[in-house]
Amino acid sequence: MTDTTHNFHIPVMGTGHSIDTPIRLAHLGITSVISIIDDILLERLRKYYTDKYDLPFERITHHEEDGRAKRITAYLDMVQDIVEMKMENVRALPFFEKNEKSRYFELLPDTSSLKKSYHDLMDTKPGELRDKFAKELSRRMKPGSIDVNIMVKVDRIDLDKHGKPLGEGFSDGKAALRGYAKSKLDSAMVFSAGINQSLYGYMTKYQDFYRDQQGEIKKKIVLKVSDFRSAMIQGRYMAKKGLEISEFRIESGLNCGGHAFASPGHLLPILLQDFKDKRAELGTQFQPIIKRFYDKMEWEYPENLEHHPEITVQGGIGNHGEVQRLEKDFGMDRTGWASPFLLVPEATPIDTMTRLQLMNSTDDSLYLSGASPLGVPFNNLKDSGSEKWSKKRYEQGKPGSACPKGFLVSNTEFTELPICTASSEYMTPKLAEIEADFVPGPEKDEAINRVLAKACLCEHLGNGALISLGIVPAKRSPQAICPGPNLSWFNRNYSLEEMVDQIYGRGKELLSSDRPHMFAKEIQLYVDHFRSRIQETMGPKEYPSLHAFYDNMIKGFEYCKTISTGHSYPGENLPSLSEAIEKQGRRLEEIYNAFKSKISTEVSA
Repeated sequence: MTDTTHNFHIPVMGTGHSIDTPIRLAHLGITSVISIIDDILLERLRKYYTDKYDLPFERITHHEEDGRAKRITAYLDMVQDIVEMKMENVRALPFFEKNEKSRYFELLPDTSSLKKSYHDLMDTKPGELRDKFAKELSRRMKPGSIDVNIMVKVDRIDLDKHGKPLGEGFSDGKAALRGYAKSKLDSAMVFSAGINQSLYGYMTKYQDFYRDQQGEIKKKIVLKVSDFRSAMIQGRYMAKKGLEISEFRIESGLNCGGHAFASPGHLLPILLQDFKDKRAELGTQFQPIIKRFYDKMEWEYPENLEHHPEITVQGGIGNHGEVQRLEKDFGMDRTGWASPFLLVPEATPIDTMTRLQLMNSTDDSLYLSGASPLGVPFNNLKDSGSEKWSKKRYEQGKPGSACPKGFLVSNTEFTELPICTASSEYMTPKLAEIEADFVPGPEKDEAINRVLAKACLCEHLGNGALISLGIVPAKRSPQAICPGPNLSWFNRNYSLEEMVDQIYGRGKELLSSDRPHMFAKEIQLYVDHFRSRIQETMGPKEYPSLHAFYDNMIKGFEYCKTISTGHSYPGENLPSLSEAIEKQGRRLEEIYNAFKSKISTEVSA
């Protein structure tokens, strides 16, 4: 368990939008996740924050040996130092006054034993007993965890100053992992976006990922997983290396921000029920394997320890009623809230213009795009600074980016070494190829738009943070952002108290009663995705997976029906779930029948 103070965490948001959230909120007991993909961005923020807090700073140059890992370690150590300093300052504040100390306790969930102790203190008469009670309560205050994220698909082999590959140990993923492993953080590493066995194996080099003599793990492992099968496969692989998973983090495939990894039609409620039914296996299956590893290494493993990984969920959650559904009906230990915190200025570094666009966003302006050079659907904001910049570059005859960071390079159509599909180096010859191969018309326009859709996410996803902190000017720094569809129902800036109260069901409800249930929205998104898959299908080899997708959706619809006709938690819009099942069910049948008719025509031809 990475943190027991709050019942929610703030997941990673792009490379920049949660980059300093622990500095902002950890002293209030709130856990958040930093992306450590972009070491260059981390270094720029380290300079900013060392200046702000009067800390020593020595630049780690681009060509310094193992510079990427060193920059990541230096940033994380700085964040830890600042959080510890702020936490000590809060602990030292007096009780019985309106200050950051009272705020710490008032933000806690009402079920918190720490909050109960605080209320007991408030009711205690002045004297020696109260002073002792206050001292003990101050000691029990702890910061939120400073967790970090590695997107395991981002694992390019770095080059030396002569352009030669440095070797596998210097891939982006391994260098980032090394940077975290060498930091002084006592927190969690969140792995997302698939499986990378080589990267997982690299953890075995660092003792912090194993239990110490007191039986504690300093650096815990959190896996973001798509389904129970994936959890078992990855968990078993880790267990063979003696590595324990502290938490399995389930995310809706489409009702989320950032990159969208759609399941093959498995709706979130089906996945959650599967975890609930089988969660005991996540301990009983792995722990004997882990113990055998410790025995082989002649390490001590705590006697009578029963390891039970946490299971958490995130993606599209909007109110406390939905939280109760997830916690009480599906047994989730905690929930993740990302996109709504993009409209909490105290929590996230977003430039003013982008935040205004987010406030006015609609279902149409928050869309699933082809902007990611990874080739994975990417949740995007229409008319963002990044999109406007890209369009202007194309109109000026200079399509694409200079690719200053190169984290997402993968394409070798025109080069020997991989390049990024958002770069000028790729776009220029690709657009010329389209110009030569296509006649004017819709097909050509579509091919051009697919190329131009790619965005320089390495650079643009960090610019909002740099602008908001005054490090770079907005006019020279195009901004990209990756909110989930749920954000269209949040329409202004919110205080931290308002958002936390929304999560815990306190205070005034922030969202319109018309907002569809998170499960209803996911149904619509998956039917949309099914239609897109059919439209983009290349041939008969894909037909079996489309049939399976439909069958999985039907099972999900049936299960959601049982939810829609059952009990409702306060604030849940269950009628919208019934409406979605009916309306989207009809759409699904129409799309599938048209697909089957197309197949029949092909066969008869």
